[in-house]
Parts: sequence; C-alpha cells; structure tokens
Amino acid sequence: MTDAERRAARWARTPETPPALWIDGHLDLAMNALLWNRDLTLEVDVLRERERAAGVAGPGRGCNTVTLPELRGSGVGLSLATVLARTGGAPTPALPRYATAEIAYGMAQGQLAYYRMLERQGHLRLVRDRGGLRAHWDAWRAWHAGGGPVGEEPPHGIVLLMEGADSIPSPEHVALWYDDGLRVLGMTHYMDSTYAHGTGTEGGLKAPGPDLLAAMAEVGMVLDLTHLADQSFWEALDLWQGPVLASHQNARALVPGQRQFDDDQLRAVIERDGVIGGALDAWMLVPGWVRGETQPDVVGLDALADHLAYVCDLAGNARHVAIGSDLDGGYGTEQTPRDLDTIADLQKLPSLLRARGFSEGDVEAVLHGNWLRLLGSALPD
Repeated sequence: MTDAERRAARWARTPETPPALWIDGHLDLAMNALLWNRDLTLEVDVLRERERAAGVAGPGRGCNTVTLPELRGSGVGLSLATVLARTGGAPTPALPRYATAEIAYGMAQGQLAYYRMLERQGHLRLVRDRGGLRAHWDAWRAWHAGGGPVGEEPPHGIVLLMEGADSIPSPEHVALWYDDGLRVLGMTHYMDSTYAHGTGTEGGLKAPGPDLLAAMAEVGMVLDLTHLADQSFWEALDLWQGPVLASHQNARALVPGQRQFDDDQLRAVIERDGVIGGALDAWMLVPGWVRGETQPDVVGLDALADHLAYVCDLAGNARHVAIGSDLDGGYGTEQTPRDLDTIADLQKLPSLLRARGFSEGDVEAVLHGNWLRLLGSALPD
C-alpha cells in the first residue's frame, strides 16, 4: 500500500470529514523514537510490520498507535510532546533508570535534539511563544477550512513538556532548559524522584522541590501536576501561584487508585483555571484492569467520555477538560480501548460527547479550545 492509499484509507474511516482539529496534551514522541528505536516518520502499519518482522517482543511492540503521518492525517495539529529521563523509579523496558542526573540530562537533551532534527526536516514545528502558537494554529485552521487533503497539512506542532524533572541536575538548570524551549514541567513520574514523591509512593516535596518551583516561576513555566503523590500535589500547589495543568489525568471516583486525581484535586485544578487532559491508558479508564491479563474488549472510548463528563459536572462547565492521550506511552493496542486502533480513532470522541449533551462549542473546547486558551495565556509573548 502506498502512502497515498494509506492516507485515503485513514480519511475514509474518520467519522468527522474533514477530521475535527484537536490538540493532544501528552505524547511521548521522542521517548518512542530513541528508547524504542522507532522511525516516527513512517505510517503506523509500516512501523508495526517492521517491529513484527524484526521479532521485537514486549508490551506495545508491533501494535503502536502513533506516528507523525497518523497525527497530521487525523487532525492533530499540536501536542505537548515530552522529554523523559529518570534517575528514580523501577527500570522498565520502556524507561531505564539512569545512574546520575547528568546522564539523565544527556538523554533528555538527546530527545530534544531529535525534535530539532525533525523540525529542520519540516516534520515538526517547535512552539515557544504566543506568536508561534497563533501562527501555527492559524495555518492549521486555514488548511482545515480549505478542505485541504490529507498529506498537505502543516507540520505537527509541539510544545515541549518535561515529564519528571530528574534530568534537571539542580534548580539552577531550569533557566537553561527554558532557553532550550521547555515550557511545561512535571516534577515527578512513577515512584520517587529528585524533587517530589510520585505515583506509587507517599510523601511530600523533596528538599530541592521548593527551589525548583521558584526557578520555574522565575522563568515563567507551566506546572504539570500529573504523577504527583497526594501530599506532594498539595504542597506544590501551596507554593505555586503560576499556571497549572494535568497533562494526562483521569478521575479517581471512576477508577480508584492514586494515579487518578480525587475530587478535591480536580476541583483545585479547576479553581486555578487549569486544564485536565483525559488519558487513554486502559487501566486508567476501567476499574480492575490487570496489566498483561485484561483484554481491551472490556473498555471502549466511551469510558474516556465518562471521565471528561465527570470533570465537567464537578466544574459546572466544559472549560477544564481536554485530551491528553498518552498513547504509545510504554504500551500499544494491547492496553487501549477496543475501538481504538490508532490515534486517528479519537475522531470518534465528538459523537460520544454530543450523546452526553455537550454542545458544539463544548466539543470544540474539549478538542482544542481549552488547551489553546491555557497555552495562549501561559506562553511568553
């Protein structure tokens, strides 16, 4: 199958024609490329075939859902794309544990270098400020309004997000990362880390945590609250007065467990006028999921709509929810809803939201309006 045929097939299965424009609040693009040796310029099916032919085994291998052609061709104009390198937490096939912050820094800088190379080649556009955001989104709107064909979209835009701050050797390095284009920072990932307790642990900020937050405030970063342990979450909010978001986060009331936010945490993000991106890792969508055992047929994309609607009910409006898919974040279709084969299938979400009473304006807010509002106010002039 040629690339043109693949694009036509993608277009044909898209429920929204042309596809609705949307923003994804969390994609681990560089992690997939560097740690899993994936060429993200390929079509999804080509990359799957290559991994299968090479006999690459393990969760997520040969069943990926995200590549750059799939993003552009399915209407994803912009994402918060991560750099991620850890010194804490248990090592996994997707995420090594590096011995020092300096080594983690080198790995994260390598991920940034990958994004820069893709930008030079015309695949990506790194968005650093409000003007860049406006120009990039205007280009996507013009393509969309003109009914431009798949394959002729503008480059995919990225706002740089660091997931877990272990690759910042000290708070003094925050300004260097900001100069490199980093605009959104989460303090931790799974388990403990240099600056805070994360998912799977209990505890507050580590000794350098407050200084990290102060350095972030000085340069004007956005704080991603995702993965903070409960005590760390509240301690960070007590110290932080800047903009907040939760890039990939669901509701604990629907799926028990520390990884999700409880109602008080969700309300705290809402009160700060933050945005919460609903995540698609299946164990965050349905109670009782057992990794490696539970099959995707137990959950559909309607579960994501349930989490988004739940937060809207807490807020009394649709101003604070969006999409933060985390697709291919260490897993593939073995751990996604049954009705999602690639990220393009998120185009099924608008009809699910309309069925729950979301207005057209609310649907647009969820797909891209809320992320645009937050980034448009939080990015520098």
